[in-house]
Amino acid sequence: MKIATYNINGINNRLPVLLRWLSEAKPDIVCLQELKALDAQFPIEAITAAGYQALWHGQKSWNGVAILSRKLPIQELRRALPGDRTDEHSRYLEAIVGKMVIACLYLPNGNPYPGPKFEYKLKWFKRLSVHAKKLLAHDVPVALVGDFNVMPTALDVYKPEKYLNNALFRKEVRAAYARLLKQGWTDAIRHQHPGESIYTFWDYLRNAWGRNAGLRLDHFLLSPHLVPRLRKTGVDTAVRGWPRASDHAPVWITLK
Repeated sequence: MKIATYNINGINNRLPVLLRWLSEAKPDIVCLQELKALDAQFPIEAITAAGYQALWHGQKSWNGVAILSRKLPIQELRRALPGDRTDEHSRYLEAIVGKMVIACLYLPNGNPYPGPKFEYKLKWFKRLSVHAKKLLAHDVPVALVGDFNVMPTALDVYKPEKYLNNALFRKEVRAAYARLLKQGWTDAIRHQHPGESIYTFWDYLRNAWGRNAGLRLDHFLLSPHLVPRLRKTGVDTAVRGWPRASDHAPVWITLK
């Protein structure tokens, strides 16, 4: 089974890229972030024609998440992270896909630091941590998948010294990510590649892609049930170089 995550950065503007990648990579389950489209604007006809079912929670601004499945049935569990009834951002979608729980998430960016956006990011992370602990308490396989907007360690950024006051690399945010791992989650990419500089995002500016000046922002956190089933992990970096591609590349894992 192949599970992927892809911050598409505008699903309708980049639909040809998404459809091409789906056709070539053939993932079984896909988590998408940053749809930048209202629910009614989600391209369900094209996704269905590509052979996928879909759940989505859209939003016009920078948000919006979706879960696609090629064969396995999808049952929606929740479309908002618990803990704040006033939070209207569409950043979380949770579903049963086959026999596992998939949580597709898009954490807030948090910049500029310091400021209210950074404080919102920390509060959102705290809510995620509370809910993640409850998910682990159930005897089912769970995967937290998506764009965490976090570079967990210096290995995950090409020049750490340039990001010390960036909300994606602030020590408070990295500590929040580390606390998630201590609950019992496993970072799938780092589990298989403990010492490699692996990137999933390259800025559009300053020829970041050409210089491989990347960041690792997109992660798979696996519950203990799934870790023994983990076989391979990877990043489809070539997709980042396609015309009109997202600034992120698709990230994937395979499970036995």
